[in-house]
Amino acid sequence: MLPIFYSDEFLDHDTGVYHPEKPGRLTAITKALKAAPWADQLDWRSPTPIHAQSDRLMAALEAIHPQQYIAAVQQLANRGGGYIDQDTIVSPRSYDVALLAASAWLDGIDQTLATGEPAFVLARPPGHHAMPQRGMGFCIFANAAIAAHYALQQPGVNRVTILDWDVHHGNGTQAIAENHAQIAYCSLHQSPFYPGTGDADERGAFNNVLNLPMQRGSTLADYQPLFEQKVIPFLSTFQPDLLIVSAGYDATQADPLAEIALQPEDYGVFTRLCLQITRRTVFGLEGGYDFDSLAQSVVATVGQCL
Repeated sequence: MLPIFYSDEFLDHDTGVYHPEKPGRLTAITKALKAAPWADQLDWRSPTPIHAQSDRLMAALEAIHPQQYIAAVQQLANRGGGYIDQDTIVSPRSYDVALLAASAWLDGIDQTLATGEPAFVLARPPGHHAMPQRGMGFCIFANAAIAAHYALQQPGVNRVTILDWDVHHGNGTQAIAENHAQIAYCSLHQSPFYPGTGDADERGAFNNVLNLPMQRGSTLADYQPLFEQKVIPFLSTFQPDLLIVSAGYDATQADPLAEIALQPEDYGVFTRLCLQITRRTVFGLEGGYDFDSLAQSVVATVGQCL
């Protein structure tokens, strides 16, 4: 059984009908997963409610984000919502939903550390662009970085790796990871492209960052050799006690926001390679904006975890 951490409350982060990061993303994914031939092998779990674990959750959040920023997001939501930047919307329910998303990522960490087996966190809003003191790029809180830092507080966890295969560079995650000796960060992303970060010569303070900029039009034939020759050796050499995957699916050919030409089934190849490093892997949703290719890409990932 593969745990899927999901809540209908994630649909309550209302970005508006024209925004690409919308609730229908999760609706499409859940429908596809429940229609898969192995649907009976999925263990759907609700995230720990935010009111039931405020100390745990806020400690994890405040390890990454200043209290002033967290309070500012809460106040913006309480006033009826608004914009953090031109792309990043806070609706009346967004603060609570973003907290619940972070909670789901923490639950995924706890589950995988307890069982030694993968988990999938099907949450929104995404997080890998969120900087410590401000959200951006559809992201409010830095879920993957929060999860990595939280994991390092758990018994027996000394090193965590983060693999980011979203089509956009996870500038927020890197900003947090690059100065942390116990976290390694690897990203494959279209370049030049939003947010304009992620150069190949960025190595991190501890040689713990590997950026692999991809040209527009790249396919599995371009990605797979890099996975096999660079990504997997880099992550394996770090000898992680846990692998976190910022699983964005906007590098598919059908995605409207990017220009990479992967196919949904290619994510099954990536997933299989990741699980060869360690079964202690938490996959957490980031981007992906064509509903059908997004849903089928998640199906490809989940299918390899069973």
